[in-house]
Amino acid sequence: MNIQRALVLKKGKEVSIQRFHPWVFSGAIHEADGDGTDGDWVCVKSIQGKILGYGHFHDGTIAVRVLIFGDTAPNSKFYEEKLKLCYSQRLNVGIITDQTNAYRLVHGEGDGLSGLIIDIYNGVAVVQAHSVGMYNDRELISNALKNIFNNQLTAIYIKAPSALKTTQEDGYLFGGGTIPHLINEHGKKFLVDWETGQKTGFFLDQRENRKLLGEYSRGKSILNTFCYTGGFSIYALQGGATLVHSVDASDKAIALTEKNIELSGFSNEQHSSFTVDTFEFLKDKKDQYDIIILDPPAFAKHKSAKHQAMKGYQRLNAEAFRVIKSGGIIFTFSCSQVVNRQLFYDTIVSAAIQSGRQIKVLHHLSQPADHPVSIYHPEGSYLKGLVLYVE
Repeated sequence: MNIQRALVLKKGKEVSIQRFHPWVFSGAIHEADGDGTDGDWVCVKSIQGKILGYGHFHDGTIAVRVLIFGDTAPNSKFYEEKLKLCYSQRLNVGIITDQTNAYRLVHGEGDGLSGLIIDIYNGVAVVQAHSVGMYNDRELISNALKNIFNNQLTAIYIKAPSALKTTQEDGYLFGGGTIPHLINEHGKKFLVDWETGQKTGFFLDQRENRKLLGEYSRGKSILNTFCYTGGFSIYALQGGATLVHSVDASDKAIALTEKNIELSGFSNEQHSSFTVDTFEFLKDKKDQYDIIILDPPAFAKHKSAKHQAMKGYQRLNAEAFRVIKSGGIIFTFSCSQVVNRQLFYDTIVSAAIQSGRQIKVLHHLSQPADHPVSIYHPEGSYLKGLVLYVE
């Protein structure tokens, strides 16, 4: 990596880097030494001239995503060494098994690679670049993946940052793929479409929460709202649910859900899909379901939207509390990073009070071990969930 630019921090602003937080905000920069462009590797220094770290420059609020702490400059093996560590961790904690061949290999700041997501789907690596710097380094990342996985990868696909969509396109860095692509998760089969699907094509972060739902499903009637590809629905059916309804406002999502249901061999008598808004669907469904899953998309992607998001979560959960059977169970989630765990919990309490029903917390849920959170970057804990018993 060619580093021709240094950013000098204001006095006292070096503390966050010394505490291993990977973000340098634009307001912390005193001056820039040298010229550069968005996405360049840069050196970060204290006002005394001490090298604090190296990372990608970004022309925005987060001015630098620090990838190396300390004075050791990056070399040509940087990505290969980092990805080897990520792969070893997934092996060591038992995520990669004969029953599961889809997992997150790199989870941004949680793996010390701010701006980078890599998901592995049964021999296909899907790279999501959330920064210009990571997109610029795509060939280095691709070569590192090929070296680590040897001949086990059939394709590497990259998704460009939204800021670059007008000038750069998503596409294959290596090989090609069969769309949709078959994966196994805890022995259950799913089809994944990374080319046109949301995020990288499948929500791997709900793997263990789907498994927990399956353990609650025997003999139950279940409603899976915001179903996307039908992940929770498959686990419910294989767990012995007598009836599952999958709801999503997207025709495309429902089509993929139905393909996954068919793939698992379930009949129309056991499962039905509905292309409709969740709030509209819930209007006349009182006392029909033993279990309801509420897994909406992020209601708030920015702090400015937080207030409206909380009103949305409150309304959604209050509706579910209103319609669920007595003795029913609700799996409710928020994937909004700007909504912290306590705020989400307080919002669910507000919805419970509004419903007038007695409600107990059975489980606090989060993201799985292949979506780790750096202890120095608590912002990485984005997925929050509760399992609630409604009397």
